Order: sequence, then C-alpha cells, then structure tokens
Amino acid sequence: MSNPPKSKTAAEPTNAELEILQVLWEFGPSTVRFVHEKLTGQKKEVQYTSTLKQMQVMTEKGLLTRDESQMKHVYTPAEKEKDVKSRFLNKFVHSFYQGSASQLVLQLLGEKKTSKKEIQAIKEMLKNLD
Repeated sequence: MSNPPKSKTAAEPTNAELEILQVLWEFGPSTVRFVHEKLTGQKKEVQYTSTLKQMQVMTEKGLLTRDESQMKHVYTPAEKEKDVKSRFLNKFVHSFYQGSASQLVLQLLGEKKTSKKEIQAIKEMLKNLD
C-alpha cells in the first residue's frame, strides 16, 4: 500500500467525503468505479471524474489509503468507522452540550419518538454500565 495518512488523526471529512467513507466502511476496500456506482445509486448526477478527484483529495488529506500494486487502484479508509464516529461525537458533545452526554441523550429522547424496542435497548445498556 502507498500513501499513508499524513498524521495520526486524519483530517475531518466533509459531508461528501463522509458519503464515500460510508460506502467503503460498508463494502470494504474498493475501486473508484465501485464507489461511484454506489453513490450514483444514492443520488443523481454524480460524475465519475468528481468521485475520482474526491477520492484522490481524500488520499492526500490522509482519509484514505490507496493500493497501487494492481492496475485498478483500491482505496481503503485510513481510520475505522467507529473511531471517526467517536471523534465526531465527542467533538459534538463538547461543543453543544459542554461535554455532557446525558444532556444530549435527554434532548434526543425528548424530541424524537423512541420505540419501545429502542427504550428497552437503552435500559439494557444502562444496566450494563452499572
């Protein structure tokens, strides 16, 4: 593999970059063509060259790594999905809720219809935290 991330923690992805990362996290290391096909299935009028350029930029930013050992380059996320989501969530909770996860949870539960199944899962999770 070539093009390792430029820093230990990759740059913060944009919304468009997150869409590409979601495809790669779901389907694993992939070519630009594969990612492009998945993106065009989600929304209209995504140009192949735009997907290619975006993935090249993401590689330069350290968000992706690229295996150039074969004719078709295969791209892989530089970080695990869980790590990126955790970093974003921590930043969000710190910025909007002064670091209080409980305030975030209370607001979420108060503003969204939560199913009985979801409430039961939350209760189980809370039990396991004790």
